Amino acid sequence: MKTGTAGESTFNSAQLAERTLHRRAVEAVIWGMPAVNTDLMRQEMFHKTSGKENEVLYWARPADSNNQTLTPNPDCIYFMIFYNTKVVGPVVIELPPADTGSFAGSILTFWQMPLADIGPDGEDKGKGGKYLVLPPEFNGNEPSQEYLVLKSDTYAGYALLRSNLISHSDADIAKANAYGKRVKVYPLSAAANPLPTRFSDASPVLFDSTIRYDASYFENLDRVVQDELWIDRDRVMIDILRSMGIEKGEPFKPDEKTKAILTDAIAEARELLEAWYEAGNPQYNPPIRWTLPARPDLIASYRTSYGDANSYPTDSRGLGYTYAFVGIRHLGTAQFYLISIKDKDDRPYEGNKTYRLRVPANAPVKDYWSLTAYDRQLHTVLKGMPYASRSSQIPDLQKNADGSVDIFIGPSPPEGKKGNWLPTDPNRRFDLMFRFYGPTPELFNRTWKLPDVEEVK
Repeated sequence: MKTGTAGESTFNSAQLAERTLHRRAVEAVIWGMPAVNTDLMRQEMFHKTSGKENEVLYWARPADSNNQTLTPNPDCIYFMIFYNTKVVGPVVIELPPADTGSFAGSILTFWQMPLADIGPDGEDKGKGGKYLVLPPEFNGNEPSQEYLVLKSDTYAGYALLRSNLISHSDADIAKANAYGKRVKVYPLSAAANPLPTRFSDASPVLFDSTIRYDASYFENLDRVVQDELWIDRDRVMIDILRSMGIEKGEPFKPDEKTKAILTDAIAEARELLEAWYEAGNPQYNPPIRWTLPARPDLIASYRTSYGDANSYPTDSRGLGYTYAFVGIRHLGTAQFYLISIKDKDDRPYEGNKTYRLRVPANAPVKDYWSLTAYDRQLHTVLKGMPYASRSSQIPDLQKNADGSVDIFIGPSPPEGKKGNWLPTDPNRRFDLMFRFYGPTPELFNRTWKLPDVEEVK
């Protein structure tokens, strides 16, 4: 600490208070990222669609530039349920069996801690079932065995249900929609005679839940504090947030000076998180540059709901929810992801250049693989593109003689290769995500490896 003579601080009390507020606000941004991420999606539902809590929000078409959530999958049909047990009590999410379709997805708390994975590789094993989300203060009788009981430490949360596509044909898209609309959501108290579940289509509207790196971030964070109970592991944040004006039961009304400090703090937090992102997650097959989708300590925490008493990866968690949403309890069972933010020559991807990814033959998937380009700054699908991904579901995808597939990523397609072209905005940088749906052992024992992306000179 900067001191003067005799150990006296050269900062006066006002300066010390400002520095403390700034420092604490930076940490609050990192700590609160997953819950603010959820709240941004929920607020978009409230303000942009007719959707409500304890109903179903869905996108009738694969993700396009109207879907500005963080790194969505453009090769499925999304169904989302923002549940809230605070008023209605326990909520039932009833899923159909995997017959005319199937789901890959998870049910999560408001802090995006996965309570269960669902679907053929989830808790119901494809048989369908009634998932029952209990509120944190539930003290009633144990529900009957017909339910898959999930004990949440938050009142609210959401379920992300990906209705799998066989292809992008209109018929298969309609089939995936019809399967998803067999979902039912209702309070346990109405289980004997539930009302029909209401579905709201978000695809016609600009649904933008990108992280707001301005003072409004703290308004989202305050809403979470007001709406939810304190979780024991987070009680250390009570005084930290109180010093910023965020306190349960009290209005958040920062004065102009405080707003300026908070604005400066979130700008610094953004720079820090960006530096962590640029450093990259651990490589999956070193020295190949494809990395894990999140840091290993965060992936491990999903499996046990922070069950390791010596680990609470708030830094890794904060970083992860700047570029994605959802958590998967058992990553690698139903799906697995790899991320690439630089090409083979360790250079960031430029939208005005052309690159090639050669996907080796016999990709290790039971269902499909896909490659998606995302805006480097926003972590959303690129705006203004005819489509956002290329996948093994595409019927006109050309294969090489050895069974491999070349995907060309750039502002225009190579001659005769339009079916293998992933378009980019020449004025924007981008990153890449490769998805494996129904991954097989060859991916995990490293006998099949995804190579680096190379610039086409």
